[in-house]
Amino acid sequence: MNSPVWHPFTQHALEPAMRRIVETGGACLIDDGGSRILDAISSWWVITHGHRHPAIMAAIQAACDRYDQIIFAEYTHEPAEELAHGLLRIAPPGLAHVFYSDSGSTCVEVALKMALGFFHNSGTPRRRICVLEHGYHGDTIGTMSAGQRGVFNAAYEPMLFGVDRLPFPHAGHEQETLDAFERFCASGDVAALLIEPLILGAGGMLIYSPDVLTALKRIAERHGTLLIADEVMTGWGRTGSVFACEQAGLAPDILCTSKGLTGGTLPLAATLCTAEIFQAHLSGDRRKTFFHSSSYTANPIACAAAVANLAVWENEPVRERIGALEAMQAERLQHFEADPRFGNVRRIGTITALDLTVQSAGYLADVGPKLRAFFRERRLLIRPLGNILYLMPPYCVTAGELDRAYDAIDEAADWFTAGRL
Repeated sequence: MNSPVWHPFTQHALEPAMRRIVETGGACLIDDGGSRILDAISSWWVITHGHRHPAIMAAIQAACDRYDQIIFAEYTHEPAEELAHGLLRIAPPGLAHVFYSDSGSTCVEVALKMALGFFHNSGTPRRRICVLEHGYHGDTIGTMSAGQRGVFNAAYEPMLFGVDRLPFPHAGHEQETLDAFERFCASGDVAALLIEPLILGAGGMLIYSPDVLTALKRIAERHGTLLIADEVMTGWGRTGSVFACEQAGLAPDILCTSKGLTGGTLPLAATLCTAEIFQAHLSGDRRKTFFHSSSYTANPIACAAAVANLAVWENEPVRERIGALEAMQAERLQHFEADPRFGNVRRIGTITALDLTVQSAGYLADVGPKLRAFFRERRLLIRPLGNILYLMPPYCVTAGELDRAYDAIDEAADWFTAGRL
């Protein structure tokens, strides 16, 4: 049966028919043929503890008995209030206010508007945003503008605004990044540095040192520039700590979180900011209002799921599970470290990545769709970024399930080397 559904990041002229998922559980998706598919990328990095964690699902069911959507402009509700207090308890120090939205893209868009609004309302407007090259921050106009220009946004170039880009701090070249940021900040017009802490996601799973992040924050402070930590992907344990900023001893001015905020069950996002940023918008002059909203801001059912996620972190051995997964990932990655079929074998926290050696690399590398088809046949959800293979599994994944994934990566490289892929 032909479907009218238009799927994301999908070229329907080339892709096979979509497999229909009828159930989820643990680290797996179950399709209508009964196949259990290992979700080795946490359904685009959102599932943390595992699909349908019982405590979170029970909280959703309980919230459904009391709530649906409530306008958040004139009213509040307990799930949103409890979640805000809980987030501020576990977030880096100095953050004092929580603004809710619906997705990673929108919470970063909110952060950019907060930063520009802060300087505008303070009577010292600044208009520039600094970003790291190869970054990806979402698909709204503001976040596309801040992201790497290329295939993701080429068609929309007339709509995008300019930003100042820092070279990625590759090992041995970190000072170039810091010097570039110093030069931009010296203009006095940089409102904020927007950065994915420690690892870039869709930009190629590139990893850099916490020391770089610490140094960038020092430069920002010297010039009165805000630092926005885009923790949409890196948050909730992916890099080993709850938030990646912790590893740099960093207190950002604005922090963005989504994806794992609800354990991956429902869409919700939050932008956390300092008291100073909130105070710049607090005024008897209504023109200084923070003008941002969406119809589903702080949906109470999604907030209840996030509150339950906080309780899972508090009451269950989540950090121990993350530590065990880190060890399992590190052990299995060793097999590929001296393998000429791969380059840049790397890991941070629970995330691993390695680049298949090909003549034509990049996001649109011809090998990408072939690899996805190869893994799909083996009941594995692995979506390479072109020739870049990565695993970001839920924390409940077993050693045997990881073995399946790494064995398939090994086999796929053999097939590619033999010209069968």
